[in-house]
Amino acid sequence: MEDVNLLSIPLAQFKSFFHHSPNVAIGDEFCIMDVKLAEHNDVLGHPCRFDFYMLLYCLNGHVKMNVNLTEFQISDGMTFLNVPGNIIRVNELVDTQKEDLHYLCICMSRNFLQGMMMDVSKFFNEGLSLMENPSLRLNKEEKALMTKQVEMMASVIKADLPYKNDVVKSIVSSMFYLIMGVWSDRLSCERNVEPVKHSRSKVIFDQFIKLVTEYHTQERNVGFYADQLCLTPKYLSKLIKGATGRSAPDWIDTYVILEAKNLLKYSNVTIKEIVYKLNFPNQSVFYKFFKARTGMTPTEYRNS
Repeated sequence: MEDVNLLSIPLAQFKSFFHHSPNVAIGDEFCIMDVKLAEHNDVLGHPCRFDFYMLLYCLNGHVKMNVNLTEFQISDGMTFLNVPGNIIRVNELVDTQKEDLHYLCICMSRNFLQGMMMDVSKFFNEGLSLMENPSLRLNKEEKALMTKQVEMMASVIKADLPYKNDVVKSIVSSMFYLIMGVWSDRLSCERNVEPVKHSRSKVIFDQFIKLVTEYHTQERNVGFYADQLCLTPKYLSKLIKGATGRSAPDWIDTYVILEAKNLLKYSNVTIKEIVYKLNFPNQSVFYKFFKARTGMTPTEYRNS
């Protein structure tokens, strides 16, 4: 197996990969890059994580990428939203794809997004459906609106204006509402159901998932997450079950299994090291945990 490590890439480092591409930026907090060549594939050809939010807007061509072991195809007129913690790998591109591929890459740090005036949680009423369906095709009118917003952001960044950061954040917020609104509407149409109303259980679930994303390699006990949310384990479990139909331990285990699968498939670390990374007491417990949820032993999965 190839010697591959899971890289965690901050926004500053990511920008350096595109130093030949036109870009505008606000320090290492926000940037827009116009990329016409797939130079990044040397980096993204291996699994890596981004420690920032990234929105790809494909203007021409197509590319396939694996996100948490699930493949997505992005083509012209589509957006793709990646959140911190996802494991991404871009499939190898043939020369014709490299010549045709043209996209805008809009990146923002966690701090930048947290400073925006928007209620992101209202868009996550379907649990992890955004993470399961991160790509979206825009129609002609939506593409025109998206293009105008990106052009406006770039113009503001280039201008010598007071409160520049706040102006950009307002436009980014508007862009997110546009994309998330379209995304939510598409899912509702596909499922032929009305959008689920905002509720306390959905808010708690969103906060729970953020914690699980951050701590699943260290903590698998529901009590830990309940303490972080100032709830009892029983009440947290009730809310999560009511919001998603799945138990809190099931969600935690899903993240742990995904992490284990990625380490087994995409790295050379030993199973003993994986046991340590995922905070299992010993290999026997890890083997039983993995096989009970996948039907395979870690060794069988790695060799499959």
